[in-house]
Amino acid sequence: MFAKRQSALAATAGAPPAPRGKPSFARLGQQLKKPPVAVAAAGLAMLGAVALFITVLGDPRAGAPERTVALKRPAAAAPAAVPTGMEAFTVDSLGLHQDLSAGGIDPATGLPMVAGAVALGGDQGAAGGIAVSAPRLSPSAPLPAAPIAGLAQPGPDGVLPVIAPDGRTPAQAYARPYRPNGQPRVALVVGGLGLNAVTTRAAIERLPAEVTLSFVPYAEGLQGWIDLARAHGHEVLLEMPMEPAGYPDNDPGPQTLLARDSAQDMQQKMQWLLGRATGYFGVTNYLGDRFVASDSAMNAFTSQLRQRGLAFVDDGSARRRGGAWSRTSAHLIVDETQTPAAIVAQLNALEAAAKSSGQALGTGFSYPVTVEAAARWSAGLSARGVQLAPASALTTRAGR
Repeated sequence: MFAKRQSALAATAGAPPAPRGKPSFARLGQQLKKPPVAVAAAGLAMLGAVALFITVLGDPRAGAPERTVALKRPAAAAPAAVPTGMEAFTVDSLGLHQDLSAGGIDPATGLPMVAGAVALGGDQGAAGGIAVSAPRLSPSAPLPAAPIAGLAQPGPDGVLPVIAPDGRTPAQAYARPYRPNGQPRVALVVGGLGLNAVTTRAAIERLPAEVTLSFVPYAEGLQGWIDLARAHGHEVLLEMPMEPAGYPDNDPGPQTLLARDSAQDMQQKMQWLLGRATGYFGVTNYLGDRFVASDSAMNAFTSQLRQRGLAFVDDGSARRRGGAWSRTSAHLIVDETQTPAAIVAQLNALEAAAKSSGQALGTGFSYPVTVEAAARWSAGLSARGVQLAPASALTTRAGR
């Protein structure tokens, strides 16, 4: 094998190189017939044509006018300030220019009068030159900051109210001081507060300090709202969600007190609800017609209130129920119909009931129209021979 390979190398040694032939156009044509080569060639031909066109004729856009514009992003608008109660509830937004009754026109204000009582008129100052009344009030003498020493203890979900070792109760210590003047007395509770910042601030700032304010236990920053209300002189109630008819489709919220709750369940739920904040003199119901109808549920509920020295002020649905450290029930709800005329009529009826029986309590929700109407109605109570009192002044203890 080695010899044959050596002989082949030797045979070719010194032989001249094979001659190179001329380029074959036939072979080039065969290559161009291949699809990839044809596509590449077409592309190159197009690029060459464009380059030749620009070289001979120049850039076709060379003579077109151009302009450079500097674009600036507009600065973000500053967030609008939360309006105060006076700014949020004007005559225009409430439509208080409507005819409130057949009571005629007040010659002093030019506004409709409610027959035999008060209309939504008063001081000047609204847009369009329409008279408005009940401006934002200056803070009344503030109530003591909560918690008051001896009236609170730590609980599993927050600070809980307790009766102090010296016998003082939250129902007494957190109530607004009241001194009767001999006139019939009327009280008003405005509830549903804490969920809407504008309406809550409006109620605190615009309603007289004698109006009792009721707060929702689920409100964010609840303690801050209660502190602000007390700083303006308002005593405070905490709302207890109670089982209504139609529950759970009609659901008052988490930790709702149910008619079927055991005593232990009731205690745990009330510890959560009462521990949401401090500084309230008592509680009130939120819904609860089914709960109130249960003897066992109401007994467990009021027993907890007695042990903690708390008052129970209901909207009238529990009028026949006793219990709690002290009790009272509302005579009527002032804003079941949410129009200025209807609310003023109910407020006037409440005033008439106070003159008839010596005292009367009304409740309402913090609708803008309710806050506005109540602020204006209450402004002239003293001149009409009625004293505005806090709700706590109308509570009584069993056997007293």
